[in-house]
Amino acid sequence: ALHEQSFRADRPFVTVNCGALSPTLIESSLFGYEKGAFTDAKQRHIGFFEQAHEGTLFLDEIGELPLELQPKLLDVLERKRIHRLGGKEEVPVDFRLIAATHANLEDAIAEKKFREDLFYRLAVVEIDIPPLRERLEDIPLLVDYLLKALRPSATPTATAKALQTLKEFVWPGNIRQLRNVLERSLVFLEDEKLTEELILLP
Repeated sequence: ALHEQSFRADRPFVTVNCGALSPTLIESSLFGYEKGAFTDAKQRHIGFFEQAHEGTLFLDEIGELPLELQPKLLDVLERKRIHRLGGKEEVPVDFRLIAATHANLEDAIAEKKFREDLFYRLAVVEIDIPPLRERLEDIPLLVDYLLKALRPSATPTATAKALQTLKEFVWPGNIRQLRNVLERSLVFLEDEKLTEELILLP
């Protein structure tokens, strides 16, 4: 939503999950590399920073970024330039950065797992997204969205009692758990109504 409502909306939106990338590959994935930079570098690879040029780069799970790479990210944010691995020239980059984490970065700073200077460079505008249990009023909208995503051809509707059942649950797994519950319920659905009997909660 932040990207789509910005002046960069017609430019790339690049998503990177820092926790899902291999520690050995994350630097080459972010910065890219030139042909011959290492044994398997058969051709030039454009990294995520360049892919997001003039658009938005979303770094999910920023708290998982290895400590040794954090100064390099800070340098990119400060100077708006990168070096591809094996490259000789600096490449200018221009992107809006959005970062997200489930971790408490202030605790990570105290434990020397996250750089304080990078934290303050990132935390220009902070948006706290509370867990699902603290915004149960969103459940009808989320259920509608998820049912359309799970069954686009013939989207069922949830009954009022089904929604109430969902609102009374604590949701330790947040949106992923809600999606899982709805997906399981659709397996047993026989018509276009999702009733409370079909909702199997742990």
